[in-house]
Amino acid sequence: MLEKILKSFVCLSVVILAAGCAAPVKQLDYTAYKQSRPKTILILPPLNESPDVKATYSMLSQMSYPLAEAGYYVLPVALVDETLKQNGMTTAADSHGIAPAKLQEIFGADAALYVTVSKYGSVYTVINSAVVVTANAKLMDLKSGALLWSGTASASSAEGSNSGGGLIGALVTAAVNQIVNNVTDKGFTIAGLTSQRLLSTQQPNGILYGPYSSKYGTD
Repeated sequence: MLEKILKSFVCLSVVILAAGCAAPVKQLDYTAYKQSRPKTILILPPLNESPDVKATYSMLSQMSYPLAEAGYYVLPVALVDETLKQNGMTTAADSHGIAPAKLQEIFGADAALYVTVSKYGSVYTVINSAVVVTANAKLMDLKSGALLWSGTASASSAEGSNSGGGLIGALVTAAVNQIVNNVTDKGFTIAGLTSQRLLSTQQPNGILYGPYSSKYGTD
């Protein structure tokens, strides 16, 4: 009987250990990216799937920096946005519907970044309140229409937080955070962190270094 119990315990331990092991990250295929090697990137206004109307421009205003740091020339997003609006493309969905070749003809960029914000704003539970921003992106070659790269990232204001003080302390902290998040646009700050993660050259399957980086061609 004892032997059966020990065997069952060992088997259960193996199952739990196997379940706890993270699956390996699938390596992204960079073949098309390395063949294209874009120099100039056009960032289109992000699609917004969240209920917060600020999501599109909070993300749009902060994605140029990480791309420039990676070694790319990024067309000024305000100028691009105004050009699109002047030509009747008043929403992000309108701009995403333009054919890649037409975008290349208008802006002269090598590639375009298509971004979708799936989460933006406060997430409130009984013992926690946090601002979460999640986005995914695709980098498309504007001459061939080929997909060069895709990725996703998320950030939360609750990262690294520790509500000492037990359940009462957690409830008070959650209530205070909810009020602060509603009064201030904390989503803008978190969107900046999400942008950094999304367009980082340092993360697994991240974007490649651009031609204006000293590390160009080393990845």
